Amino acid sequence: MPSAIPRPAALVIGVLAIGVSAVAAACGGSSRDAASVPAGPAPDSFRVAFATSKGTFVVAAHRVWSPNGADRFYALVRSGFFDENRFFRVLPGYIAQFGINDQKKVNERWDKPIPDDPRRESNARGTLVFTSSGPDTRAHQLFINLKDNPKLDPQGFVPVGRVVSGMEVVDSLYNDYGDDPKQQLLATLGNNYLLRMFPKLDYITTARIVGDSASSR
Repeated sequence: MPSAIPRPAALVIGVLAIGVSAVAAACGGSSRDAASVPAGPAPDSFRVAFATSKGTFVVAAHRVWSPNGADRFYALVRSGFFDENRFFRVLPGYIAQFGINDQKKVNERWDKPIPDDPRRESNARGTLVFTSSGPDTRAHQLFINLKDNPKLDPQGFVPVGRVVSGMEVVDSLYNDYGDDPKQQLLATLGNNYLLRMFPKLDYITTARIVGDSASSR
């Protein structure tokens, strides 16, 4: 499913040009299979620890901010989707984007978009937000705001949570490649493409739910 975030100058949507796919059949019992995730809503609040090549940061997610977004984020984490994801688009002083899996079939399973949620929080520094290319197109890509980006608020970018510890880790992610990595090639060829062409990219080793975050808003 096309999925993107605006570019800094004109807030132009950058498209993830991977093909739209129906939810596919199970793939060898992979833990990153959408079908393996229990149905049901996410907790009202929860924390996710992202262990990365630069250190660990923690996101506190709040379902009241974005019910559909929080449910999808929770399911993605529970499935192990983010393990070994690269931060493939890091624009200094703007955003750090991730959320393309190393396996093409896994990406296709999660391409089914979720409905939009009304925005309740601004795109402030440290907020975690699903990418979007228009109404009802959020799927599995996300970005972290590296600064306050209030101009994104009317563009349909709805925060689902905020980095509550380790923001210095996010700030230190490798950013010299800018927009050069091609999202379509990553979605179809996996991390081998990035390792060959963009070997310095930082990455997530694991993303795991670590506890309730009701008090960390």
